[in-house]
Amino acid sequence: MSTADLPTPKTEALAAIPPRKKRWTEKVPVISHLRQSVGLQRGMLVVGLVITAVFILIAVFAPLLAPYSWAQQEANGVSFGTQEAPNATNLLGTTVSGFDVLSRVIWGAQTALLVIIAAIACSIFIGIALGLLSGYFGGWLDRILVVVADAIYAFPSLLLAIVMSIVISRGQSVLWGGIAATAISITVVFVPQYFRVVRSEVLRVRQEPFIDSARVIGVPTGRILLRHVLRNSTRSLPVVVTLNASEALLTLAGLGFLGFGIEATSAAEWGYDLNRAVGDVTSGIWWTSVFPGVAIVLVVLGVTLVGESLNDLSDPRLRTRRRAGGAA
Repeated sequence: MSTADLPTPKTEALAAIPPRKKRWTEKVPVISHLRQSVGLQRGMLVVGLVITAVFILIAVFAPLLAPYSWAQQEANGVSFGTQEAPNATNLLGTTVSGFDVLSRVIWGAQTALLVIIAAIACSIFIGIALGLLSGYFGGWLDRILVVVADAIYAFPSLLLAIVMSIVISRGQSVLWGGIAATAISITVVFVPQYFRVVRSEVLRVRQEPFIDSARVIGVPTGRILLRHVLRNSTRSLPVVVTLNASEALLTLAGLGFLGFGIEATSAAEWGYDLNRAVGDVTSGIWWTSVFPGVAIVLVVLGVTLVGESLNDLSDPRLRTRRRAGGAA
């Protein structure tokens, strides 16, 4: 051994320094991505987060922000009237059914948020469970699940959601029944996506040496799946969740627009309001369609900006290109 290979006091001191523990801001997905972002990428992420945060706040505090109920047609004993232009009583006007547009837009945010949360929660639970079992055990179970997932994924998502909505709720239902029916309909569409993402990660992780070591020392299979495989197979899920949130909102609006959503007297829903406003456009009554439409566009834009920004920041190749461009 040459003298160059001998450890020096400096190298020994460096080796003795323990590795720095990551702060919580470096572990939370969205916050850690925000710290990594720069320039235009950070601007897109911040704009998306602001729009999404405003949407969530409006949905949560809808009972306090909305001047009236979603199906209220009078105030102080005076009827609102139908298709009234924006005025002091109805700041954004009224619909063809005599509902306050502003109230329905605000309450519609709450309906959208509930459906998004329910659909994504069910999709994540089922998709992760099936992806873990399929990727880890393989065999005939893996082949069957892959074929079923590909068959579902081949269907147009909106058409599949319409079919499931008709089967579950016969097209129309009350608030919680409609939310459950719509969430289940969207879940059927989303499960194959989470299944494929988790399965591909599990196939990679199960070949790692630490998995083989856990098997050799006799760690139970359930513990291996939950403590080792699952924890290392869900890194890309936050990106998929944000992208699916916008798709869930569009699916909900599509169901409502086609008449397969929630009844107007049970909850406010932006797609239904757009459907009822189609005939108003040719008559110059713009307020019944503009505000629900703008709400859909803004929320989808905000969530999509967050999802695309997280996707770019999670990809090492795109992150390298961004840094190279900044250095140049």
